Amino acid sequence: MHSRLTFSPRHCLRPASGHSLLIAAVLASACSRQSGETVGAARDSNPDTDAAAAAADDRGDALAGRNYHSVAEKVVTQSARVKEGDVVLINGSAADLPLLEDLAIEVQKRGASPLVTVASDRITRRYYDEVPAKYDSVTPEAFLKLAGIIDVILGTESFEGNTLKGVSPERLSVRGKATAPIGTLMQKRGVRGVFLGNGLYPSATNAEQFDVSRRDLADMLYGGVDVDYAQLQRTGEDVRQLLSTAKEVRITSPNGTDLRAKVGGRPIFVSDGIISAEDQRRGGPATSVWLPAGEVYLIPVPGTAEGMVVVDRDFYQGERIEGLRLEFKGGKLASMSAKSGLDPLKAQYDASGHGREVLGVIDFGINPGLKLPDNKPIHAWSRAGMVTIGVGNNTWAGGQNEVPFGMAPYLPDATVAVDGKVLIQDGKLQAGEKVATK
Repeated sequence: MHSRLTFSPRHCLRPASGHSLLIAAVLASACSRQSGETVGAARDSNPDTDAAAAAADDRGDALAGRNYHSVAEKVVTQSARVKEGDVVLINGSAADLPLLEDLAIEVQKRGASPLVTVASDRITRRYYDEVPAKYDSVTPEAFLKLAGIIDVILGTESFEGNTLKGVSPERLSVRGKATAPIGTLMQKRGVRGVFLGNGLYPSATNAEQFDVSRRDLADMLYGGVDVDYAQLQRTGEDVRQLLSTAKEVRITSPNGTDLRAKVGGRPIFVSDGIISAEDQRRGGPATSVWLPAGEVYLIPVPGTAEGMVVVDRDFYQGERIEGLRLEFKGGKLASMSAKSGLDPLKAQYDASGHGREVLGVIDFGINPGLKLPDNKPIHAWSRAGMVTIGVGNNTWAGGQNEVPFGMAPYLPDATVAVDGKVLIQDGKLQAGEKVATK
């Protein structure tokens, strides 16, 4: 099993990333769940991260020549439901510029006002290498003011996982706390957020870990965005109804995973690719979606999670972790061990403070139209039958845990029983059988 480890509040709706200190990137970091933030004492340029930045600059090859018109139109009109007069922040990397341009044009076609900004892995790294640590605890007021005026944020989860390799955990934790008010404000205001990537962004790091080309990964990402959202909504509603009357969920897997948690009476959210008028009225997590879409998620009853989660293989800051074992007692992480590669993750965990240990989210993928190769270690939140648990920050899911740490292991071959009724069998979704392909 492979998971996605993140280390700052993922977004107004999923642990936020710390992709960049550019205006849009700070806002996206407060409002997107894709995280890569780590911390480090200022020091000379790091060869590893310089190489990562160079790879990031080169990833335009994976995106060159692609036609983004249909994706941009769908994101603006269906997912974000941009309307006349909206102020829309659009953010991505330099390699994303053709997509960002198409998004901006689609926004303008609807009488809304776009602001396009570009994030940079290099500037993210240079912040920790060159800016004094005393400024880490200062909330960026300019970004906070911008968060107070935008109506919509559209962004890509462009970030190289090893950009912040070797940065001190303490600095990352402090910076995560300082930027948290930005995401809180956007969630309070009901800013609509649409984020492209959801674990499949064609970064050099992801391509290497998944053993595919960046171009193939881009095909998976943008192909997965272009699905029938109406059908996806129906599938999401099937799963939501099943969970709405449930008392307990049990997650098992042949590798030793066996986790139980109470879910009775908990709010259930569906990320189906569209922020509907009802979603806007509901507010909170309902006002953000991650593309490729297709997830049903909830916060279990606090203090009830019991058991073991086993992750055969994971990555943190681009480095492999083998045989990760997470034991939960009373809803909290009681022990964490691994066969190898645990030390950097454990250091970040130890530096993150109270709340880092709480099992705060259970997430089920429901999109059967997301096509991923069976012979590659590629996992994504929204693939039909995927199970993901969230440890630490859960503000993205409507929780109150604002700790600047998030860990989200994928459990791709799990079986899920809801009060004894099978929802997922060996990684295959049993509900919502109609395929949501275009």
